[in-house]
Amino acid sequence: MTTNEAYDERTAGRGAHGGGREPARLAGAAEGEAYGRLVNVVDVEATCWSGQAPPGQVSEIIEIGLCVVDTVARERVARHRLLVRPARSTVSAFCTELTGLTQAEVERGMPFADACATLAREHRAATRAWASWGDYDRKQFARQCERGPARYPFSGRHTNAKAVFADAYGLAKRPGMARALHLAGLPLEGRHHRGEDDAWNIGALVLDLLARDAWPGGNAPGAPA
Repeated sequence: MTTNEAYDERTAGRGAHGGGREPARLAGAAEGEAYGRLVNVVDVEATCWSGQAPPGQVSEIIEIGLCVVDTVARERVARHRLLVRPARSTVSAFCTELTGLTQAEVERGMPFADACATLAREHRAATRAWASWGDYDRKQFARQCERGPARYPFSGRHTNAKAVFADAYGLAKRPGMARALHLAGLPLEGRHHRGEDDAWNIGALVLDLLARDAWPGGNAPGAPA
């Protein structure tokens, strides 16, 4: 079994909503969790179109991928997937081609407000540091929460991993995730533009930055020197 398979929600017996118990080593790390030890790496997919949104529709999150990185053990310790049912848009053919998600699939998801509550309740989003590749994910959550009734689930301890990577590698232009993986000599696991897989891959890039001592707060208490 590969590392990717070991934490796949399907092999762990979790459903599409991403519920279920955490792996034992994550539970151990979370118990008495040192400040900054665990980082939630988040990647979202949203309804999109090849051009302008159809009249009356707005872009909405339809999938939330989450990878937990242990900055002390220097490993990815869990992965999760939350499917979200859009309320003001539908999945276009363009969106399906890009993400693999269909309207029928996301209709089985949870309301956005429930997804935010799940992030806060089950994944300590309100207190745990978190990261995303760029600022899109953070801003999309903020936009949707401003519309109500969902409560913004995250702490203010956000890291733009794309910016950190560009600085660490001395790049004038911030690369996309796939390009960053290539530059770091890492494989792209799973499907690009699938939230769960992208979060897992970004988690690998966070580990690369930790190994380079380039990740903010990477020297948490007990972290390897």
